[in-house]
Amino acid sequence: MKNRFYAFLLFVMFPALVPVHGQEIREGEALIRAMHDRYEKSWYKTLTFSQKSTTILPDGRTKSDNWFEAMMLPGKLRIDFGPPSKGNGALLVDDYLTTFRDGKIFADHASMNFLMVLGFDVYCQPDSVTINKLRNHNFDLTKMHLSTWEGEPVYVVGAARGDLKSPQFWIEKKRLLLVRLIEPREDDPTKWEDVRFFGYREASGGWVAINVELFARGKKVFTEYYSDLRPNVKLDPDIFDPAQFATKHWEE
Repeated sequence: MKNRFYAFLLFVMFPALVPVHGQEIREGEALIRAMHDRYEKSWYKTLTFSQKSTTILPDGRTKSDNWFEAMMLPGKLRIDFGPPSKGNGALLVDDYLTTFRDGKIFADHASMNFLMVLGFDVYCQPDSVTINKLRNHNFDLTKMHLSTWEGEPVYVVGAARGDLKSPQFWIEKKRLLLVRLIEPREDDPTKWEDVRFFGYREASGGWVAINVELFARGKKVFTEYYSDLRPNVKLDPDIFDPAQFATKHWEE
């Protein structure tokens, strides 16, 4: 009885020392800070993996390709579409996208990839950088509510309950990982994408969702499946240089 009385007294006198589970994070900025702080010291800084990319055509048929990806966090992603010797792929480096065909630059422009920002970079860059990027792209960080996703509690940031038409991201409460992202397409803001993340696997102090599904107008149109995950491998920074895309590769 005496111990219980002291515990009750502590709770009454110093409620801030006894946070109520699920109530300590009340808005988007605090959530981004919590995500960063949870994994800042442990998250991998590089990652390579193979990706099976499947496009689901309107008639229900599917078309699959093998891609090879390398990340250097924060902010650098390389994708080789098929064998690297073909010279087809893309570089996303510090919010600038360059695509290649036959080893030559096909197109390039500024590009903000929030799958990278919220799925990887948030854990490896100052939280202020992530917050500013979200603010500048119409994510309302003052709006947040609790919901569930695949049976797990999640934070939903950017939209009120029941609103699926505003830019928003869903973060699993327990592990603070991205599980859903809804936003307008970069190339056509009148069209919206709903990206969902499944099958998280531990990876050298961090996590990777090995199955990603993209929905448009309520229909699944694209899937990604990751394999051969290799966190914290040594990568040559030159593989992210557009001028050396055709000659510098990371694959063995």
